[in-house]
Amino acid sequence: MALKKIPMRKCTGCGEMKEKRELVRVVRSKEGEVSLDLVGKKPGRGAYICKDKECLRLARKAKRIERSLECQISPELYDMMEKEIENA
Repeated sequence: MALKKIPMRKCTGCGEMKEKRELVRVVRSKEGEVSLDLVGKKPGRGAYICKDKECLRLARKAKRIERSLECQISPELYDMMEKEIENA
């Protein structure tokens, strides 16, 4: 019996390849709204980040999520994402 392939994604914070289910997806919808997708099912352009505040800080400092999603992200939205990651 063949082994099932495990989907891998790269964290925008630390740059490590990890299993998709270990990461949190940040999504930009067609309307331009940016939000966290904890289940990985929301439609839109996505970027992945570890469930770690330090990875979010690294990605924020280098503006990697903004480049991946091709939009600007407000500091308030980053603060909200940090709180959601803490609770996840």
